[in-house]
Amino acid sequence: MNSDSEAVRKADLDPAGLPAHVAVIMDGNGRWAGKRMLNRIKGHEKGSDTVREIVRTAREVGVGILTLYAFSTENWNRPKAEVTALMELLKRFLKSERQEMLDNNIRFNVIGDIERLPEKVQKAIQETRTATTRNDGMRLNLALSYGSRDEILRMTRAVAAKARAGEIDPDEISFETLSDHLYTRGMADPDLLIRTSGEHRISNFLLWQIAYAELFFTDTLWPDFGREEFIHILKDYQHRERRFGKVDATDTTRK
Repeated sequence: MNSDSEAVRKADLDPAGLPAHVAVIMDGNGRWAGKRMLNRIKGHEKGSDTVREIVRTAREVGVGILTLYAFSTENWNRPKAEVTALMELLKRFLKSERQEMLDNNIRFNVIGDIERLPEKVQKAIQETRTATTRNDGMRLNLALSYGSRDEILRMTRAVAAKARAGEIDPDEISFETLSDHLYTRGMADPDLLIRTSGEHRISNFLLWQIAYAELFFTDTLWPDFGREEFIHILKDYQHRERRFGKVDATDTTRK
């Protein structure tokens, strides 16, 4: 589906002004469940429905890359029962959504320390990656067992090891060199970062990559987040002026 599709026209979006890469911190599953006197796992289950809706919407309107923060390195410190349930939910989600990814030309990827994940989850990840590897439509990244400081530390060690081995001249290390050693190598940096649930924090997510991303914070809890609000945020993004550190050409006071 092209970005000038009927979905884009119906949403009143400018195909040329869509963010190439949208990153989302999906927050609020636990609070959503708590407000309803439900087990936190019920919140995560409802949150997985939102994931499905937002992936479909992003694909329909023509977003090129969608990166969802699903499980952080810090989340391993949550109660064991909750972590176990989350891993089971993740495994089921990957299996249930695999065919939809194939039908909609979505390429699946995971960023993070995958080796810490249970073997059954790793297997589901690999199977979904392999099944969708030829897809050339939207790329869906799940950030699992992910922490940006951990990613940057791994990148630093990898570059240092190559420099020590004489594979890289330290004087020639560039921003591109470092980016090529991140989990997101080969991808455009996020243009837009969304966080749900009313929190105004980045929470150790893509710290290097979001240097010039537009930020949008919404009070909506992730399970209540949906297509309409997502499109509203995309419209808001299209009205922002991105200067990347440069002076606004219309601002005569700075000339």
